[in-house]
Amino acid sequence: MSRKILVLFLGVLFVVSTATGVFAEKSVSVLGIWGGAEKDAFVKMVEPFEAATGIKVNFTGTRDLPAVLTTRVAAGNPPDISHLPNPGQLEEFAKVGALVDLATFMDIKKVKSDYAKTWLDLASYKGKLYGFFISADLKSLVWYNPKTFARAGYKVPKTWGELITLSDKIVAEGKAPWAVGFESGAASGWPGTDWIEDIMLRTAPPEVYDKWVRHEIPWTDPQVKRAFELFGKIALNEEYVYGGTTAELTINFGDAPNALFTTPPNAYMHRQATFIKSFILKANPDLVAGVDFSFFPFPPIDAEYGTPALGAADLFSMFNDTPEARALMRYLITPGAQEIWVVELGKLSANRRLNPNAYPDELTRKAAEILVGAKTFRFDGSDLMPAAVGSGTFWSGILDYVGGEDLNTVLEAIEASAVDAYKG
Repeated sequence: MSRKILVLFLGVLFVVSTATGVFAEKSVSVLGIWGGAEKDAFVKMVEPFEAATGIKVNFTGTRDLPAVLTTRVAAGNPPDISHLPNPGQLEEFAKVGALVDLATFMDIKKVKSDYAKTWLDLASYKGKLYGFFISADLKSLVWYNPKTFARAGYKVPKTWGELITLSDKIVAEGKAPWAVGFESGAASGWPGTDWIEDIMLRTAPPEVYDKWVRHEIPWTDPQVKRAFELFGKIALNEEYVYGGTTAELTINFGDAPNALFTTPPNAYMHRQATFIKSFILKANPDLVAGVDFSFFPFPPIDAEYGTPALGAADLFSMFNDTPEARALMRYLITPGAQEIWVVELGKLSANRRLNPNAYPDELTRKAAEILVGAKTFRFDGSDLMPAAVGSGTFWSGILDYVGGEDLNTVLEAIEASAVDAYKG
């Protein structure tokens, strides 16, 4: 047994034994969306817990998690613990009293020291904490090649104004500043929704973003329209985007950043989440993260709203209050457990105490610092919306807008679908 695993083993044993006593041939059920490498990572994460406590973790994976979990809760047969895809589902289950308040058995003062307030707020309902996050993906990033930036004399922009000025300078030199790709098969358009969400968070208070996601303001609202218009300053500018709008609509999102690494570069910037790193390295295996490619935060637009973080995250909640479930929840929230998870999957942790050295490179550590330090974090809005909108008319609306459709017409069409979808 390695020294790190041994220390983790003893730590788990101490926490569990002092809090819940000794367990013998007990089990805890966990429902999650994971399969393949993600399931393997979860199994590896809970192995020290099982060894230290004797509690068997019975994991069930399903790709239809929301439907399966809703059915089981309605039937009075929920799992002890479940992964939840977003805070929206946490709120739904909290409203009907299906979740256990973590303050009934956790040291909340300690939890508050480990997580920033924005993360706790996202996992709370009416002042009670009903879950916590074990990992996240950060979306609010612009990727670039530091070497080509240096050779061209470009400086990393700190504001939206500087970003536009840099884009204009690159165009004036006869080059394209942006690499963009919205093609993703049946999911085409989704990368553009991330642009809109990042811009919304930088041009309006986070409460307005929340209202937009819940359809408490219409898609035709001036604040939503402005976000699309700012997006259009880049996405609709044929000189800004490598290959123009035609390329945007036909290039796969995973292939788009390759334009940054041609000789000479076909483009200089690409906006995408932390997961794009794996796509870059798969297509360009000789590149070194942090040397040949890096990122800077998607810059602020209106100064008063700062630099919020947009992303997605893995959330755990507890449905059955048993000693075994309490023990596992106490373990999963620890930085030791989360270190195993993020190392296996290349994700980020929102826990402030996770050892930065657990990340594979300086670039990933940098992303984790941005995530943990963000004063405002919000979930991908399209993931929180009804499917008819979030993965329906919002996606297609991006394609229509980039394809030349009048913006008012696009927003009116999304709004019409939202009126029906939110009624359900």
